[in-house]
Amino acid sequence: MLSVAFDTRALQFILVGVFFLICSFYAGTFFGSSPSVIIGTGETPLSASSQGNQQFRNRVVLSQRTRLVTIPEIGVNVCPLEFNEYIPCHDTSYVARLFSKLDTSRGEHLERHCPPLEKRLFCLVPPPIDYKLPIKWPMSRDYVWRSNVNHSHLAEVKGGQNWVHEKDNLWWFPGGGTHFKHGAIEYIDRLGNMITNATGDLNSAGIVQVLDVGCGVASFSAYLLPLDIQTMSFAPKDGHENQIQFALERGIGAMISVLATKQLPFPRNSFEMVHCSRCRVDWHTNGGILLKEVDRLLRPNGYFVYSAPPAYRKDKDYPDIWLKLINLTTVMCWKLIAQQVQTAIWLKEENVACRSENANKNLLSICEPVDDTIPQLDKTLKNCLSWNSEYSNVQKLPPRSDRLVLYPKILEKLGITPEMHERNSLFWKEQVNQYWRLIGVNKLDIRNVMDMNAYYGGFAAALSNLPIWVMNIVPATLSNTLTAVYDRGLIGAFHDWCDPFSTYPRTYDLLHAYHLLSHYESLETKCSIEDIMLEMDRIVRPQGFIIIRDNDSMISRVKNMTSKFLWDATSHMLENEEKVMEPILICRKKFWAIV
Repeated sequence: MLSVAFDTRALQFILVGVFFLICSFYAGTFFGSSPSVIIGTGETPLSASSQGNQQFRNRVVLSQRTRLVTIPEIGVNVCPLEFNEYIPCHDTSYVARLFSKLDTSRGEHLERHCPPLEKRLFCLVPPPIDYKLPIKWPMSRDYVWRSNVNHSHLAEVKGGQNWVHEKDNLWWFPGGGTHFKHGAIEYIDRLGNMITNATGDLNSAGIVQVLDVGCGVASFSAYLLPLDIQTMSFAPKDGHENQIQFALERGIGAMISVLATKQLPFPRNSFEMVHCSRCRVDWHTNGGILLKEVDRLLRPNGYFVYSAPPAYRKDKDYPDIWLKLINLTTVMCWKLIAQQVQTAIWLKEENVACRSENANKNLLSICEPVDDTIPQLDKTLKNCLSWNSEYSNVQKLPPRSDRLVLYPKILEKLGITPEMHERNSLFWKEQVNQYWRLIGVNKLDIRNVMDMNAYYGGFAAALSNLPIWVMNIVPATLSNTLTAVYDRGLIGAFHDWCDPFSTYPRTYDLLHAYHLLSHYESLETKCSIEDIMLEMDRIVRPQGFIIIRDNDSMISRVKNMTSKFLWDATSHMLENEEKVMEPILICRKKFWAIV
């Protein structure tokens, strides 16, 4: 009897022990403290013992998106700390599975490859350890917190070229680059002299918008800003993978992209200059197909600047590469106008006779006409050139200061009259004043801005008198108003918000979503409103703002979810263009971390 009692009691103890073991595991009390999410003020780095911190119930767990999105009552799950730089469409683990199907010789593995929805994470991307609120512009041009971009590779391999140097707890950007290691200012002055035969600079050459291919940490763009030249900088997530992260942390307009097998997400005839300073692009290969993409993007009488490093002179293949470049550009009817210190500059002339003659000789192919009113996104590169007769349809543009109020010709095709355009511009000037009143922060606290549904750039134009840059996004599900954005001297890209954007987390200080969510809901697309909100959270900086304007039901729906995304939100009413009151939601992302 005693042994039976002992066995029964032992069994009870074992069962109780197992019960407490299971409870302790989930509570994080047996095997050590489990990660928790805390909210701070943003004034100091977050720690579990920091005064004034508030702990939230969101679970730290790696969560996959499910077919039907459901958000737990305790809030959206938080991804583990190692996912603090998660970029869904540039996820190396996902791309690795596709490798055998990709043309790596053409760099296809570096392009966007978005996983299907069911293979994406659905959790909030956390900041890295010791993340600090970014340094404000203009100081951020030269210094950023090292802990915010905690990668030393670029400093190690590019330190001698003055890209970036470590300085105490900061990264310092002295303004150098591979081909201008002694400074971007001298290099920019030299380009102006080369184009104008030493009679002027890039401004007098009529350059307003530049596409910088393989931009590094975007110092070229940073030092074009004093000339009021807007630059779209891009580079791939490759061996120098954090170059775009550095650029955006500095407050310089940039995105992840690559010239490989797809057209870039910009309209044709958008840039007065395309710039490549040792951009690691093999322009001479595949029949010059990448040069033909440059031709698509250049305005008539635009410039292609190619700077190869002095080391190329010792490359045994360089003479052959140079000869191929000369032959390709000659057939394309570009004119080599200057050569100096390993820099060559071509002019895309309005030479109708030349292209016609070369087409008749079968030296080049002419592209089929495209409908300019439809966004060009995810299109395969074409090994052909536009017909020169189309040059006559390209709008002759004034200086940038006058472009902001310009009526772009493409709007006429879209049924938008000059009166509608002017009314829209006045509307956004008033709305921007209202926004500043509602968000209640110093205007100089905002630097990186994204307009997620830009229409024809009125919101960005209304911000143009401030030290702010705006990434204007035109959804691929709408008409091509991005050409109008570029004609107004602004920058942007085509994008489909059912997929994540090609940028690092914590990129923007302010996101503006004007009737974007109801547009996607009306399409009955594959993605949900929650997917787009998750992407908003990924790319906005801690303590950054998200301004959402939409119909009553959408605003109500979003507001009910904001606390689960760890956003603060306040509702307001503003007049729309028709002078009718509509709801607006001002959201602010909390400053939180995993501890």
